[in-house]
Amino acid sequence: MEADALAVPGAGNSGRPAGAPLGNEPLGDLGLAGDQAAIWSYDFEAETLSWLPGLENLLGGGTLSEAEIESRLADLVAPLTSGTRTSPPWREFELEQSFRNPAGEIRWVRLRARTIGDDNGSSGLLGIATDVTDVRENRQALEDLTDRYRLLVELSPDAVCVHEAGVVTYVNRAALTALGASSTAELIGRPIMDFVADESLPALLDRIASLHRQGASTVPADTVMLRLDGTKYLVQSISVRTTWEGRPAFQVIMRDISAQKAAEATLRYQAALISHVSDAIIATSGSGVVTSWNPAAENVYGWTAGEAIGGTVSELVGAALDPETVLRRGGVMQTTHRHRNGSTLAIRISAAEMNDGFVLVCADETARRRAEQHYSTVVASLDEGVVVIGPGGLIESANPAACRIIGVGHDDLIGVPCVTLELYDEQGRIPPARMPSVVTRRTGATLTGLVLRLRRPAGDDVWISLTSRLLTPEDPSAEAVVASFTDITERRAIGERLAHEATHDPLTELANRTLVLDSLAEALSGAGRAELTTLLFIDLDKFKVINDSLGHSVGDKVLRIAGERLRRGIGENDLVGRLGGDEFVVVTAEITEPDEIKALAEHLREALTEPITVNGRQLHIDASIGIVTAANDDTRTAEDLLRDADVAMYQAKTLGRARYEFFDVELRERMQRRLRMEQDLRDALQNEELWTAYQPVVDIESGEMVAVEALLRWKHPAHGTISPAEFIPLAEESDLINLIGKYVLRTTTREVARRREQLGIDLNLKVNLSARQLDDPHLVAGVQDALKTTGLPPHALTLEVTESALMRDQAAAAEVLTSLRDLGVSLAIDDFGTGYSSLAQLQRLPLDTLKIDRTFVTGIAESRDAAAIVKSIIAMAHAVDLIVVAEGVEDEEQLTVLRELHCDQAQGFHLGRPAPPDELFGAAG
Repeated sequence: MEADALAVPGAGNSGRPAGAPLGNEPLGDLGLAGDQAAIWSYDFEAETLSWLPGLENLLGGGTLSEAEIESRLADLVAPLTSGTRTSPPWREFELEQSFRNPAGEIRWVRLRARTIGDDNGSSGLLGIATDVTDVRENRQALEDLTDRYRLLVELSPDAVCVHEAGVVTYVNRAALTALGASSTAELIGRPIMDFVADESLPALLDRIASLHRQGASTVPADTVMLRLDGTKYLVQSISVRTTWEGRPAFQVIMRDISAQKAAEATLRYQAALISHVSDAIIATSGSGVVTSWNPAAENVYGWTAGEAIGGTVSELVGAALDPETVLRRGGVMQTTHRHRNGSTLAIRISAAEMNDGFVLVCADETARRRAEQHYSTVVASLDEGVVVIGPGGLIESANPAACRIIGVGHDDLIGVPCVTLELYDEQGRIPPARMPSVVTRRTGATLTGLVLRLRRPAGDDVWISLTSRLLTPEDPSAEAVVASFTDITERRAIGERLAHEATHDPLTELANRTLVLDSLAEALSGAGRAELTTLLFIDLDKFKVINDSLGHSVGDKVLRIAGERLRRGIGENDLVGRLGGDEFVVVTAEITEPDEIKALAEHLREALTEPITVNGRQLHIDASIGIVTAANDDTRTAEDLLRDADVAMYQAKTLGRARYEFFDVELRERMQRRLRMEQDLRDALQNEELWTAYQPVVDIESGEMVAVEALLRWKHPAHGTISPAEFIPLAEESDLINLIGKYVLRTTTREVARRREQLGIDLNLKVNLSARQLDDPHLVAGVQDALKTTGLPPHALTLEVTESALMRDQAAAAEVLTSLRDLGVSLAIDDFGTGYSSLAQLQRLPLDTLKIDRTFVTGIAESRDAAAIVKSIIAMAHAVDLIVVAEGVEDEEQLTVLRELHCDQAQGFHLGRPAPPDELFGAAG
């Protein structure tokens, strides 16, 4: 309900008109309690009180004037109006006040109020006044009743406790005794769950959770409790939802029913024993007349109790049955009875004499005996061996699979001590005290999946997976053990083969990279580390030629032979492995002296260089070997050593192959510099650190510059000018040479085309091509695009290729050169005389120019032989219409000789050094 329509019937001291609204706040949750209640409000700013009809009756009847009502109300609510001004809106307050009415009676009123307002703060109070005089009077009566109740609870023979929020707050004397406590201090404050057994906790919590209202109680339920000493006892408990000091709590009444339950259980057991046992229990008179026939007897024999009682026991069980005979044979005997339908029953009879007859217990073992027969059949057909070992350690039974695996006949196995079987683990033969069956018998532990080696009487071995467990785990004292085992000899062999394949090279059967690194890591660790560990990284020389020319099958045979030679060339404790391709490693810790290591390297090289005969063909290989050593204080890892040995091997190849090199830190630093330099070279293209110098090519007769050769230069931001002799090989060994070649071609054609147009000169451009560029399928298209883009005439471009690059694959080179020649460009062979070509070979290539290497020009003025060679080259070149250019002209004498020999063109420092384009063309202009 809301107060929008509430109005005051008259005006107070403030002059508030009747019917003035009290506010817009909800009143419902303040609550109207008691028979008499009235609504009031207070304005903080105006400090005025207002009320609705009914307040005058609550404060003393209709005889009070409005001023008296306001005065009395102001006195009653004064603690609220003075103490709540700073409280935020919607705060609730409550207090009880007493006053004397006009009749002189002491009355009590409960004042409940709520601050009202908005986001700016509280503007007043809205409240309800309720007469609670009767409640106060009833409270005293309740306290008297509470005292009587407390006395009853305290002296109750049933244990009573109160718990609030799961914590014990009260226990009576009976609870102290029941829980084994000497004082309440041992119980108060502890969680109630400390005294409830785990098996009773879920149900107890569910019962408590079902109590939603005050006074609600659970139905009586059995609960297992825990005493302070940990012992358990059974109670019948009832939980009641109540309050404790005004807060929600639960009272639990517990009656100890342990003795009652035990007596009831005994009676139920005795009553149910006859009715519910699976054995037939039959009572007879002394003459064999049935006087009792339990339900199990009905099931076993097929006769109902009504049909059986009064009949003769022998007729009912389908066989002669004399209880006295059973007693004479010890009270128990095995026999055969028949069901009502004629089927055979395997029965074990137990007999006992009564005052006037006998009690017979007839256990039907038909199903068990049938199961035993089935079990015997199943066990006999298993591929898994099964033996039963008795408490004395003798083999009592064995199935055919066990006899087959162990390798003995059944009769020879029964009665044999199990410890006489020869079992071995990975460490050696197992002593009798540690035999699996002995361990299981002594400890009761089940041993599963033990992999052991069994030696048969014939002397051969089989591997078995064995499980040993107690035959009757529910009765460990029986000590009989059943051992089951499977022949895993073949499976283990497969596993060992797979493990071998995972760590060995399939081609050579040598250790693979994984095993090499593992073995090397093991050699570098541990207290028994050798004084010096040596690693030799071996790469076969000339193997690629064999593999490419004769095929992979021949290459594989060569690798196998090489691996076998390395294996024969090392010590017994050394390791040889193949990392892949034609790379091998040898790890040894047997030699410590440098001379011994060198001798081993030479020995292995000599072994590898011996001729290899494959398919009737005699082949030759050699090896480049990198060697790294690690003392016992070396902190490098196996990967580090392998890397360093690889670096040393690479150095051996760089220095000419067929040799060995030792690793040192300086070598690693050089290789690291090389790697850094390669990365810097990649960045140089993007950072515009590369630039092109141009060296003049002069016509010898006229002395005029007829061409320029483009020469790439690199100015490193940190290292300054880098020699082309250093960075060009780096580019050729990587994929950079094609990118750099494309860059040089595009920038130089653009530059020369621009100079030709500016200066009006007929100038040729000479650009070098590497062997790697000849393999680039995009080379021809790139040249064509550069010419088209820059506008340089094709005849003004000469592409120079080294002699060695042309001779590497003449057919492929001829195809590429022909495609380039078709574009209209000229082609030149560079560094002629450094390779193994002849003019006859060159004649088959579409060439225009031959450049004589500087090594022949250097001594031309002083040596008649040098001059003769150059003369011969010029003559042969002219014979096939090639223009001849001499490189490396350093002085006028050399130039004079070349003029006399009719050389066409020349270049060198005497004629002009390589220079930037502005410097060169500016001087020329």
